[in-house]
Amino acid sequence: MRIYTRTGDQGETSLISGERVPKSDLRVEAYGTSDEANAVIGISCSVVDQGLTWSLSERKKFLNCMEMVQRLLFHVGSELSTPKGKEVPWPITQSHVDSVEDAIDQWEEKVPKLEQFILPTGHPTVTHLHHARTIIRRAERIAVGLKADINPLTLTFLNRLSDLLFVAARYVNTFSAYEEKGFRPDQ
Repeated sequence: MRIYTRTGDQGETSLISGERVPKSDLRVEAYGTSDEANAVIGISCSVVDQGLTWSLSERKKFLNCMEMVQRLLFHVGSELSTPKGKEVPWPITQSHVDSVEDAIDQWEEKVPKLEQFILPTGHPTVTHLHHARTIIRRAERIAVGLKADINPLTLTFLNRLSDLLFVAARYVNTFSAYEEKGFRPDQ
């Protein structure tokens, strides 16, 4: 099977249902943005072995969580690329949201109390996680335009996922030589 089909050469693509839409369609923009975040999460994982002082079990837990997130982003893509009224092949469920919340709760216990804004700097894994977080926020903003036509848990999931990526970045930074840098507007 060839990767190219030539069916998108004129600026259209197919949704999961086979329906043809312009590549500028809000659905395509939303799931493309989710896919972009997925790739950046992959980059964050690829540099995780550069100078972090965590144990093998902590590293494994982090990588397992990020793999879970990457897999769930395919569910998000499924939700966003399925037109209203069609069955979503891999829907986002409450258990997916719960899994993300559980990871947030576990990591949040291990980072300093948040008392100020955090600059998105630090270890390369951290900066890529912050980058992915901002892309997820963009995907969420785009998906809001589809709110009436998508599973409401998709928006909930995207909102929680940006929180998870923020907390994950803070967590990873605790194992790095970088000091977390805070910011207060009054400073």
